[in-house]
Amino acid sequence: MDPLEDVLSLLEANVHLSSAMSAGGRWAVRFPPPAGVKFNTVSRGRCWLRVDGVGDSIHLGAGDCFLLTRPLAFTLASDLDVPTEPAHPLFAAAVEGVARAGEGNEVFLVGGAFSFTGRARALLLDNVPPVLHVSAATPEAATVRWAVAEIDAELRGQPMAASLVAEHLAVVMLIRILRLHLARDPGRTSGWLAGLTDPTVAAALRAMHARPAHPWTVAELARAAAVSRSTFAARFKDVVGKGPLEYLTEWRIELAADRIRRGGDTVATIARAVGYGSESAFSVAFKRTTGLSPRAYRNGPAA
Repeated sequence: MDPLEDVLSLLEANVHLSSAMSAGGRWAVRFPPPAGVKFNTVSRGRCWLRVDGVGDSIHLGAGDCFLLTRPLAFTLASDLDVPTEPAHPLFAAAVEGVARAGEGNEVFLVGGAFSFTGRARALLLDNVPPVLHVSAATPEAATVRWAVAEIDAELRGQPMAASLVAEHLAVVMLIRILRLHLARDPGRTSGWLAGLTDPTVAAALRAMHARPAHPWTVAELARAAAVSRSTFAARFKDVVGKGPLEYLTEWRIELAADRIRRGGDTVATIARAVGYGSESAFSVAFKRTTGLSPRAYRNGPAA
């Protein structure tokens, strides 16, 4: 089993495109923290991206893209010393889907955001940097630009299954950007996502994801990773930030939460399916991880 596929299968992406933005001259537009994962592509021209709380500003060129994985305010600008104006009035006054900043149209950006239903979003994105910059020179940038254009066509035209197609396009975009990030800068990623790039840890992750209900022991996982028990335990904790059995418990709870949210199965059935011998033991583990009992989770806003 591919652990990344497993996590992505638990996500339900809701995606929308915002109005495009045309800008020229000297300009600077400040955006509030986005509600979801924000993405933008620069179709024409150049500009600066500055994100609150994130070190250096990023110079974006034509064809570049960026993904903002945290709810952080950010600024797009021709020059970093230009006083900013708020984005909302500009986008509220958009004409034919295009907001305008400054004077002229040397720069053109298209963007939007997507959010995820369920708990797996944190597992996927909480351990990646807040900003992922995709240079126009990479194949991934071409994929993002294509996906944005296709999402736009689906959401504007509303053909059959438009929302489903847009959801899958957003996931394709995200996968390509995550692949690029992991290949380019694995040292800046921690957590289970970093484990996918570590041969020892990845072998154990694949084993746990293939058989989540199996009563794994650390020794058994070490054999799957072809290293000693002590080497495996230390390596897993160092890369992922938690022990292998702690990770296994959390993954089982993610699987259970998804099944609870989708409805249908009883709590006892779900407990057995994810490796718990009793409903009571499962309920204790579920509440310890999520803060809610399985039944409260099914009936509450988290579901």
